[in-house]
Amino acid sequence: MQEEPVGEAKPFDISKRDVWEAFKRVKANRGAAGVDGQSIADFEADLSNNLYKLWNRLSSGSYFPSPVRRVDIPKADGGTRPLGIPTVADRIAQEVVRRNLEPILEPVFHADSYGYRPGKSAIDAVRQARQRCWRYNWVLDIDVKGYFDNIDWELLLKSVRHHTDCPWVLLYIERWLKVPVSMGDGSVVERQAGTPQGGVITPTTIEQTFG
Repeated sequence: MQEEPVGEAKPFDISKRDVWEAFKRVKANRGAAGVDGQSIADFEADLSNNLYKLWNRLSSGSYFPSPVRRVDIPKADGGTRPLGIPTVADRIAQEVVRRNLEPILEPVFHADSYGYRPGKSAIDAVRQARQRCWRYNWVLDIDVKGYFDNIDWELLLKSVRHHTDCPWVLLYIERWLKVPVSMGDGSVVERQAGTPQGGVITPTTIEQTFG
């Protein structure tokens, strides 16, 4: 990554190392291109310049995410689940924020919360349920329909503010929440609530603040 000119201060203390580590995580997770059509390989072709530009925008406050690309994934019941695919640069930026939030939020998790947590998975939840089925003769099953689509932005941001006062974390989460969706026909749809599934930060933020 390029060196920063001497004497040029940034309002937000985001290190280049954090951006680099975020890129490595995004690359390892792979994923499809966003609205700009740029793949991870394309981004990596000019890696130093791309990471520097992203770091510069993040640390200066001039970073604004692109619309997320909507993809409808078939569900077992015949319906579809809408996913919002951010650009590679936006996924890296989201990973930078996740790296900041996770150490703060992880200690306050309920022991039986398994979603989007480091070192835990759905398999762990199944294992725990299997053990408990021998001790209880009932189960409570709840599925909130359209949960991600109807998240109240102000309520979510209030919950995030309860855990952190980091200005750039709060600023960029709010911008990600309000980013429009690019539909398959090329139209761009503004949103008033909810958060697209498919990025790095949205499920993590929701699970760790409401979970």
